[in-house]
Amino acid sequence: IFWSINGCAVAYFYELCRTRKATSRTVCSETRKRWIKPAGFDTGIKTFNSLTKQKEPLLLAREGIATWYSCGPTVYDDSHLGHACSYVRFDILQRILTRLFGINVTHVMVITDIDDKIIKRGLEENISPFVIARMYEEEFKKDMLALKVLPPFAYMRVTENIPGIVAFIERIIRNGHAYTTGQGDVYFDTQSIGSRYGKLVNLSGAGELGEPGGGAKKDLRDFVLWKASKPLEPYWESPWGRGRPGWHIECSTIASSVFGSQLDIHSGGIDLAFPHHENEIAQCEAYHKCDQWGNYFLHSGHLHLKGSTEKMSKSLRNYITIKDFLKSYTANEFRLFCLLTKYRSAIDYSAASMNEAQSTLASLSAFMHSTQAYIQGHLQCQPVQEAFLWERLAATRTNVRAGLADDFDTPKAMDAIMSLVHHSNCQLQPVSKADGISRSPAVFGAVLSYISNFMDVLGVDLLDRKESHAADSSGVLHNVVEQLVRFRSEVRNFTLSVEDRSPQDLQASASPQRQKPRPDRAPLLQACDALRKDLMPLGVQIRDRGTTSTWEITQQPRDNRDKDS
Repeated sequence: IFWSINGCAVAYFYELCRTRKATSRTVCSETRKRWIKPAGFDTGIKTFNSLTKQKEPLLLAREGIATWYSCGPTVYDDSHLGHACSYVRFDILQRILTRLFGINVTHVMVITDIDDKIIKRGLEENISPFVIARMYEEEFKKDMLALKVLPPFAYMRVTENIPGIVAFIERIIRNGHAYTTGQGDVYFDTQSIGSRYGKLVNLSGAGELGEPGGGAKKDLRDFVLWKASKPLEPYWESPWGRGRPGWHIECSTIASSVFGSQLDIHSGGIDLAFPHHENEIAQCEAYHKCDQWGNYFLHSGHLHLKGSTEKMSKSLRNYITIKDFLKSYTANEFRLFCLLTKYRSAIDYSAASMNEAQSTLASLSAFMHSTQAYIQGHLQCQPVQEAFLWERLAATRTNVRAGLADDFDTPKAMDAIMSLVHHSNCQLQPVSKADGISRSPAVFGAVLSYISNFMDVLGVDLLDRKESHAADSSGVLHNVVEQLVRFRSEVRNFTLSVEDRSPQDLQASASPQRQKPRPDRAPLLQACDALRKDLMPLGVQIRDRGTTSTWEITQQPRDNRDKDS
């Protein structure tokens, strides 16, 4: 009886374990595609992760350090505004991480300097593709500098990493995830990783979203790691013959060579999510034999021309180069344009959207100069509700930090900043006489310091120092304008001085009358007004504040100057 009962129990236990094991395998197969929450240090930030399609806590492997890899340009032509939008947006995110949250961002960017498009451009112009690549790489770096995009700690070229790429492919083959063809090509075997392929994009069919490759591929989703050499193309030696790397393998190799088997953040435009980033993930996890290589994938939205649903791209010939754009607008204005929308959202480029950015920047600049005038005693105002402004400043600091900790919500942060500007401006109500009126320069100094420092964190220079002319930067222009405005103020004050009246006339007057300037001095006042008006289109704005005048040098687009003046 004992053996009979226990035999049944053992059989039942065995069947239960076998069933659970099978179930465990099924669940494991299903969940391997899911995101694995990293072990590490919580930054207090939540960011939208393309791997999960939702906001996740940003956890870093090392406290205070974020490893960040981004796909750089394919250098065969001038960079356009669509590129600029993505690079500026992620530059803003990195600045926020570094200067607001104290995280040291270790950023690497790849330069794709060998590609079908580069080779084609070289053949068309009868120039070496390597020369083409170097030319446009330098142009790209100049454009990024002009847009105030901080460079990564390392740019890495594909052509300087070919031996590492070959070794990377060899290991993927040894791990059973790639195969060679008789033509000398090497393909990644997507079937070898099963349902794990498609972490960023759900792929239901074997032929869905496949890349070209002819009948040599086992599966339409398979993608090339190594391309066999064709006539007139550059090539490198490899175990599979002469050829060059595929597009996706370059990023997997270079990112792994710097950061190893674990990466905190990978960024790029949303158009790179598939197939490029998807294939990067597959290659890296096959190479490192890990379940999760990149912990967070951040993607920026497309830039559209107003009225078009298509992204700005060279292939569609609907682009504006960065150089042409900067002929009409400044880097500060473009950065405001990017800040007023969430980095993940699509963004419409138009005259209206740029006008909004210009208006926001002008409001900030005007507030800065008005506040400085008040602090310096050049602007006399009614009594200030000082306690109220201190409260608004504290609330703004809290709201800005909370907004940026919530997936880098720059529109919310800018709304808080502009609300503080509005409430501060409401307190700056000029008066003609300030006798006996108490002043509150300290609170305005704190507000101004916070706003200017915060905008500097985002890469916006309210003083526009880096975009001033050479004469301006040397101080010569400032000194000339200062003397001109001072002379104008003396003339204006002389003009506005009232007629001399005898004490008898004043006593005889039954009621006080408004005193008027002498009529013969009216032409001088008209000349002062004409000078102010004429200087405005030239970028010098004078503001008369009672008996004193303040001035600033502005950077307005040429097509707006006549309207503003």
